[in-house]
Amino acid sequence: MLIPIDDSKVLYRQIYAHLRREILSGRLEAGMKLPSTRALASELGVSRRTVLIAYDQLIAEGYVVGETGSGTRVAELPALEPELEPTTGKVGGRAPAQLSVYGEQIAETSPLPPPTWTLQDYALRYDFNYGIPALEPFPRDVWRRLFANCVNRASRLGFAYGAPEGIPALRTAIARYLQSARAVECDASRVLVVGGSQQALDLTARVLLNPGDAVVIEEPHYQSAREVFDTLGARLIPVPVDEQGLDVSRLPQRPGAARLVYVTPSHQFPSGATMPLARRIALLEWAERVGAYVLEDDYDSEFRYGDRPVPAVQGLDRAERVAYMGTFSKVLFPALRLGYLVLPPVLVKPFAAAKWLADRHTSTIEQEVVAEFIDAGHFDRHLRRARAQAERRQRALIDALEEHFGDRVEVSGSSAGLHKLVWFDDIPSSRLDGLIERAAETGVGVYSVAPYFIRPPRRSGLMMGYASMPERDIRAGIELLAQTF
Repeated sequence: MLIPIDDSKVLYRQIYAHLRREILSGRLEAGMKLPSTRALASELGVSRRTVLIAYDQLIAEGYVVGETGSGTRVAELPALEPELEPTTGKVGGRAPAQLSVYGEQIAETSPLPPPTWTLQDYALRYDFNYGIPALEPFPRDVWRRLFANCVNRASRLGFAYGAPEGIPALRTAIARYLQSARAVECDASRVLVVGGSQQALDLTARVLLNPGDAVVIEEPHYQSAREVFDTLGARLIPVPVDEQGLDVSRLPQRPGAARLVYVTPSHQFPSGATMPLARRIALLEWAERVGAYVLEDDYDSEFRYGDRPVPAVQGLDRAERVAYMGTFSKVLFPALRLGYLVLPPVLVKPFAAAKWLADRHTSTIEQEVVAEFIDAGHFDRHLRRARAQAERRQRALIDALEEHFGDRVEVSGSSAGLHKLVWFDDIPSSRLDGLIERAAETGVGVYSVAPYFIRPPRRSGLMMGYASMPERDIRAGIELLAQTF
C-alpha cells in the first residue's frame, strides 16, 4: 500500500489521515482487508508501533474494525451527504437551510466591507482611501508602557468578565472629555462603551426600531448606517443635504412619522457641511414634536482647523431625545475597536442589556489603557499633533487639486475632517468607474461617492481621504491622477 511519508511530520498521523481519506472517498470499500500492522510497517519503513497507533485511532473512530484472527477490515459506514453542487448551492437536490428575515436581508444586501483597490489587483503607491488615520503621531512607546502596566497590575477580576456599560474609569474619562471638548451634557452613568461606532449603530437600531419603522437618513449619508437600518427592516426616508447639512424643513411633519433620525451635524458625511445653530434647534423641536429620537454621529469632530469644534447637538437637548455617538478609531487607530454612546437616562438600561447579549462587554484591558491615556494627558497631546498634521495634509490636497485641476473641480465642505468630497463637473458619471480603474492601474487609489447615495448623483464625485498620506505623496498622487483623468 503506497502511503507518502514525510519524515518531518508525525508518522502515525500521516498513516491515519491517508487511510481515513481513502475510506471516505470510497477507494477503500467496506469489508476490504487492510495490510497487517507488521506488513505495512515493513513496507513503509516505520516501526510496527507507529502503524498500531494509526490503526487504533481508525478503530476508535469507527472507520475500521479489528477482529482476532481475521485482521483489520474497512467498516460499513452510513451513507454520507453529497457535497454542495457548485452551481445550485443545493445539497443532494434539497434547498439550503432557511434563513431568518434578518438573515435573508443580510444575504441580499451583503453589507460587507467594500473592496478597495488595495485589496484587489493593484499595488497602490498613492491611496486616497478614507478611514485610515495617520499613525506617525501616535505615541507607541507610551501606549506600550501603559498597556504593560495595566496587564501587570490587573487582579484576577481584571481578567474576568466586565460590566457591559464599560469600566467606570473610562466612562468617567469619556464624560469629562466630552463635557469639555464637545459641550455634551452627561456624566459617567450615561456613557456606554461599545466596540466602535458600528456597534453603536447596531445597538441603536435593535433597541429603538421595529421592522417597518421609519428612519430619516441624510442624502448622501454614511453607507454602513443605511445598511444597519435596512437589514433590520426599517423604512428609510432620505432627506437632502445642502451646504448647511440636513435640510430640516424637509423632515416629515406628522406625529409618529419617524422613530429615528440619523445625522452627522458637526461634519456631514460625506459632504463636509456643518449644521448651523438654527437648524440644530429646529431639529430638536421636530424630534420632540413627532416623538423621534436623534442619533448624533460625531465621528471626527476633533479634526477642525482654524476654529473651535462646533458644540454637539446633544448639549442643546432638553427633552432627552438625543443619543450621541463617537469613536476612537479616527483619533487613535481603527484596530482598537472602541467607541461610546451617551444616552438619555431612560435608554441606558435597555442599551446595556442589548450590549450584554451582543458581546458581554468590550475588552477591559484596552478600556483601562485608554482611560489612563486620557487621564494622564497623552490623549490631548496626541490630538494636538494629529490635528496639526491632518490640517497640513488637507491643505496639501486642496492646493494640489487647484494646481492640477483648477476650476474643473469643486471641493465640498468646511475646513475640517479627514476627507474631502471632490466633484468633477466635466466628467460624466457614466465614465467615472472606468477612470477610477485607469487611475488604479497607474498606482492611484480613488473612490466614487456614489455608494453614499440612495439615488446616485448626476455629477461625478470622489471621496478623498488624506490623513494617512505624507504631503509629498498627496501632491504626487494628485498630479498622476490629473494625467489619468
